[in-house]
Amino acid sequence: MREPAFWHRPPSLLSRLLLPFGAIYGEIAAGRMHRTGLEVGVPVICVGNYHLGGAGKTPTTLALVDLLRELGERPVVLSRGYGGRLHGPIAVDPQRHRAADVGDEPLMMARRVPVVIARDRVDGAALARSQGASVIVMDDGFQNPALIKHLSLIVIDSRRGVGNGSVFPAGPLRAPLRLQLERTDALIIIGDGNAADGIAADIAARGGPVLRARLRPDEAALAALAGCRALAFAGIGDPARFFATLRHAGIEVVEERAFADHHPFSAEELARLDEDARRGGLTLVTTEKDLARIGEAASKLTSRITPLLVTLEIEDAAPLRMLLLERINQIHARRSGAR
Repeated sequence: MREPAFWHRPPSLLSRLLLPFGAIYGEIAAGRMHRTGLEVGVPVICVGNYHLGGAGKTPTTLALVDLLRELGERPVVLSRGYGGRLHGPIAVDPQRHRAADVGDEPLMMARRVPVVIARDRVDGAALARSQGASVIVMDDGFQNPALIKHLSLIVIDSRRGVGNGSVFPAGPLRAPLRLQLERTDALIIIGDGNAADGIAADIAARGGPVLRARLRPDEAALAALAGCRALAFAGIGDPARFFATLRHAGIEVVEERAFADHHPFSAEELARLDEDARRGGLTLVTTEKDLARIGEAASKLTSRITPLLVTLEIEDAAPLRMLLLERINQIHARRSGAR
């Protein structure tokens, strides 16, 4: 869905009119979050966010996978597979599956780490364990009660924060903010803005690590785009952040086309982008996630689509590394004592 603009402005008349519906939604979400989940026998680390839409969970998940591998763990990512037709549980195979099968984010991540998709996260966790997972990394699902989470790492955009601070549909929050803050073990703020400073202060006061990070464009991708004039398009949670990343990296963005998150590009839309790029002498540039969703259709275009790959760079990962070690060792010690 495309986020309504009023979600990211001071409370408006429309937002206030929707507050009663937000209260109902919030009560239901809070009730679900209070349920007791299942203990699956290995540490479960959740990468989530407080609100609907994108915040940078996927690059954060991949960065976390790298940290866990450095610690000697065998992480497997567990995803709901949003946007895919398969319910799972199924291990994602980039050679066999398409984004329409398993979702764009799981397909993209599966090129770097084992990924299991499952609408039922308990079944998905069982498959992940059978795949040799010593740690399960949940990509999203912070508000889902199915599994006991041993560590919840929340990602927030420094410019957008939590918008107007209201619960859906009056605002972007998935559940009441206070409850979500109480269940946050660590916070990663992406970017240099200050919209998340209040939440950062709250988490820090509770003793949780607050980490700063930024998305770093891949050097090879930047080299491929050097001197190009771009027609940039994206169907992600925050297309404006992608366009800003391109400009900050020195890419001349002549035209921008923003689509809703997980947008399924039609042949007609791709043909129009292709024609507009050729007519203007522009290079088509998109995100890795969008290219995963476009798939083989990209090869049928006259213009080549260049993806801008990004990685999450945490300014000081030491507090997160220590927190991971602490929680993982606690779970392993608890399991050993129960034998």
